[in-house]
Amino acid sequence: MVSADPDKIRAAVAARYAGLARAAQAGQPVTDGDPDGNCGTPAYPDVGGLPEAAVRASLGCGNPVAVADLQPGETVLDLGSGGGIDVLISARRVGPAGQAYGLDMTEEMLDLARANARAAGAGNVEFLRGQIEAIPLPDGSVDVIISNCVINLSTDRPAVFAESFRVLRPGGRLGISDILAEDHLTAAERLERGAQAGCIAGAPSLAEYRGGLAQAGFTSITITPAQQGGDGVHSAIIRAVKP
Repeated sequence: MVSADPDKIRAAVAARYAGLARAAQAGQPVTDGDPDGNCGTPAYPDVGGLPEAAVRASLGCGNPVAVADLQPGETVLDLGSGGGIDVLISARRVGPAGQAYGLDMTEEMLDLARANARAAGAGNVEFLRGQIEAIPLPDGSVDVIISNCVINLSTDRPAVFAESFRVLRPGGRLGISDILAEDHLTAAERLERGAQAGCIAGAPSLAEYRGGLAQAGFTSITITPAQQGGDGVHSAIIRAVKP
């Protein structure tokens, strides 16, 4: 049985992604709980010209940059930015008048992401160290929040949704790819099956995700199942708006 202790989960997440960052920096293959090959770079049509290490370290379950429909001049924040691929693609989309932030709690991933940003020559990028439950940015400072298969790892998703709402400007939006479980699964089943899909904290249910976003104040919430992961767990595209 997977541990449900928040501190143990957080430590396990940090240790796993530190190891994956070291592997990417060493030029080794990087995989993360995706036996069907649905995660990572296959989800991206626009990786040309990006540093090879950023592409290698892509560990998500979708393409939130495309989901978010980024526009020139916008400020975008990637929650759990890892090796930086979504931030670098976002920086291209928002252009020199825009800004792309990446937030990660793992120093090894931040080192990798910053090296990738230097290699890409991205001048409108900044990587921040911190936790997605306590975003180190001011109120109303972001137009768009993206995240790629990270919020499922949190042991306090209501805090993630509340913090996301806080830092978004009125009219700001979420564009998230994540791993969700069908509502009929019990909490124990979601924890166990989520862990098999790489969700150490257990895959949240569709109802839990939708309810958490609504409780935080988001509207226009849509959750669209994408690729089936088996046993009632699958990737999904989540959109929402701060009124």
